[in-house]
Amino acid sequence: MYTSAKPYFYGTGRRKKSVARVRVYPGNGQITINGKDIDEYFGLETLKLIINQPFSVTGTMGKFDIVANVNGGGISGQAGAIRHGVARALITADENYRPALKAAGFLTRDPRMKERKKYGLKGARRAPQFSKR
Repeated sequence: MYTSAKPYFYGTGRRKKSVARVRVYPGNGQITINGKDIDEYFGLETLKLIINQPFSVTGTMGKFDIVANVNGGGISGQAGAIRHGVARALITADENYRPALKAAGFLTRDPRMKERKKYGLKGARRAPQFSKR
């Protein structure tokens, strides 16, 4: 679809266990994720909205095409990773977008991760069932 000869802006996004490698091309708003169209890849409208948030904040809706490769995690984490990558790529496109994206919180890596399982417990915090006898 896109060749490497066409100029693009790159950003890496992360969220939970998901990592997204995002390329933003000047275009008409077409979004491709792992070789599929956004409607094919994400069924929920809320996830599509999450990906488009950086464009709505910067007022560039429909001016860029996105080609993203994302792996790891679930669909919600992947959508968040793509949003992070798109925001970073937009900054390389135009540094003037930084204040708006930073104010919206799209440049900050979300630090919330799965808590590790502890010994003596059944999960991160789940204790074995208590029995008096």
